[in-house]
Amino acid sequence: MNIDGQQRDMTEALCEKVRQANADKTPLRIEGGGTKAFYGRPVSVKGVEGEALSTREHCGITHYDPVELVITVRAGTPLAQFEAALAENHQQLGCEPPHFGSTATVGGMVAAGLSGPRRPWAGAVRDFVLGTRLITHEGKSLRFGGEVMKNVAGYDLSRLMVGAQGTLGVIAEVSFKVLPKPAAIHSLRLEMPLEKAFQRLAEWGREPLPLTAAAYHDGALHLRLEGGKSSVAATAARLGGDELQGRFWQELREQRLRFFDSQDSRPLWRLSLPNNTPTLALDGDVLYDWAGAQRWLRSDMAPDRLREEVARAKGHATCFTLGVAEPFMPLAPTVAKYHKRLKERLDPHGIFNPGRLYAEL
Repeated sequence: MNIDGQQRDMTEALCEKVRQANADKTPLRIEGGGTKAFYGRPVSVKGVEGEALSTREHCGITHYDPVELVITVRAGTPLAQFEAALAENHQQLGCEPPHFGSTATVGGMVAAGLSGPRRPWAGAVRDFVLGTRLITHEGKSLRFGGEVMKNVAGYDLSRLMVGAQGTLGVIAEVSFKVLPKPAAIHSLRLEMPLEKAFQRLAEWGREPLPLTAAAYHDGALHLRLEGGKSSVAATAARLGGDELQGRFWQELREQRLRFFDSQDSRPLWRLSLPNNTPTLALDGDVLYDWAGAQRWLRSDMAPDRLREEVARAKGHATCFTLGVAEPFMPLAPTVAKYHKRLKERLDPHGIFNPGRLYAEL
């Protein structure tokens, strides 16, 4: 099923720019909609900023089979357009990725690898990627993976593109598996102390409840139930609390709640922690998402001290605020070695977003 609408295939133009950059050893700053430009380090080599390579014009949904729950889309396609096409068939991308602005693109979503409140229950971005078309350092457009779950040829390389921030190649096209939208959705707000909320979440985690989001904010546990109408209604009646009105989950996903107010000068940190991790000895204000596995922290703590506390809990911390020299958790020596080898293999001249993740990559 082909989709009518804005379709632009800029593959050859992108390939030519990459071929020239590789020949000249010119670093490239790969750009989509720019809504996640804050996420990571500046792209530069020895203080020289990379040359912009935009994928915005390379857009369009090239194939969509609602029956098979598979869609293929070019990287520059607006994320809003992509989701609207799915919604017309009562389908969705289960990882609920954030946009952070109206110009967000599908390629940027994959490159950043960020997921929304549904992630612990439905999966992360990489869990929905079936295949990719990638422009290599030689300026070749190569297909990895496919459009069916049984296709494993190159599947792992496709997944490597998720969260790589464009450091391994230019994402030109992505195939996703999608999910039907739930028949019923109901959100609740239950006032209770944080410790009790953690206890309840641990108990509910052992039951087959239709939970798809859980966040603790402003002295209350917020829950989202999704699934069959009877299951959602029965669970809502059992758990009690007040019905949660409005667009809480979308505002949480897009960081538009008061907690994320840009007027707060303290750096914003994202903490990823094992399930059932107790509260940590950290200075600042915390919003708990993913049933506590993802925590947003507003804090003036020194980055090294903050990361030491998080590492002791077997987690990691990423800064979402511009100006922090190293936003990502330092890699362990063995992991760093493999990252470097992979970068050298896929990008020997270091032209793709150099320094975006780490200075040495």
